Amino acid sequence: MEQTKTILKKTWVVAALACVCCLLWGSAIPLIKTGYRLMQMDSADTASQIVFAGVRFALAGILVLIFASLRERKVLLPDRTVLKYAVPVCMAQTVCQYFFFYIGVAHTSGVKGAIITGLGNFIAILLSCLAFHKEKMTGRKMLGCILGFAGVVVINLMGNSLDAGFRLTGEGFILIAQFSYGMSTVLINIFSRKISPVVLSGTQFTMGGIILFLIGKGMGGHLGSVNAAGIGIIFYLAMVSAVAYTLWSVLLAWNDVSRVAIFGFVNPLFSVILSALVLGEVRQAFNMGSLIALFLVCVGIYVVNQKKVFINDIAVIVPRQYFLKCVTENGANSNGRRMNSNDAGVPKLISIRHCAKIVP
Repeated sequence: MEQTKTILKKTWVVAALACVCCLLWGSAIPLIKTGYRLMQMDSADTASQIVFAGVRFALAGILVLIFASLRERKVLLPDRTVLKYAVPVCMAQTVCQYFFFYIGVAHTSGVKGAIITGLGNFIAILLSCLAFHKEKMTGRKMLGCILGFAGVVVINLMGNSLDAGFRLTGEGFILIAQFSYGMSTVLINIFSRKISPVVLSGTQFTMGGIILFLIGKGMGGHLGSVNAAGIGIIFYLAMVSAVAYTLWSVLLAWNDVSRVAIFGFVNPLFSVILSALVLGEVRQAFNMGSLIALFLVCVGIYVVNQKKVFINDIAVIVPRQYFLKCVTENGANSNGRRMNSNDAGVPKLISIRHCAKIVP
């Protein structure tokens, strides 16, 4: 367990797994549109979209629980302890987030919806730092969030205009959805340290999917024309949710919210690129705006994943992996500490010459 924890805290592991999650989520956007077309669902039929989402997430939860049971070689069913943690995550992440999101998207433009959706990662970090006090808000975290959000704005404003209108059932509902996403991210970060993040993910998805399905049916929704291709897409989307959200939960179990959530800004970039490949929206994806957006997001991620240490009372920004090595060897706290260059571990951590390369 300790070895797994150490591996999942490594920057390159966090980056690789988080990008896999974003790649999977990015692939979901064009395939959801394809699924609507194959099942002859009107893009304005919000109730049917909620039914579609309910089936997807319920199936995802069942797949996760089956996988967990096979891995443990026993049937894993949620008990009272699991349900105590799964219910609030289910209501925040699956039910509230997607209920308000689907209604909001139907009452606003795609550009405004995508930009507001980008706020979810920012909200998650703010809640973790300011509301739950799980980590300290720093200037670097704030700057990283601003750069990442700027990347989202750039990728969505390319060739489009943005009006200043605001409707509660449109932009307001999407904002509520992003607050729910931010809340669920922090809750997963807390609860995944108390119970298995895999079982938590599977349980909350199953419950949330069933609730969404019933809400959608109550609103008059239906799946439309059920066919083999449509069922195949639902299974793929369920697998996307099962793998991506479970990996995300595992990362949140062993890392600060800010370290993981900042990678969420990569999601819209993957969405645009994969939409270009699947839906033929090539001109929108491959242009200077996309490169600028990618640059802003990458710089934002880099800034958040730096740590400050003091050597001979000089503040030095170092790559996180060096800082974590120092923490392990010297017992430094997560905010860094003041050290002398002759302290045990400092020569192993970083040399003054190396410092000069990092900080001119």
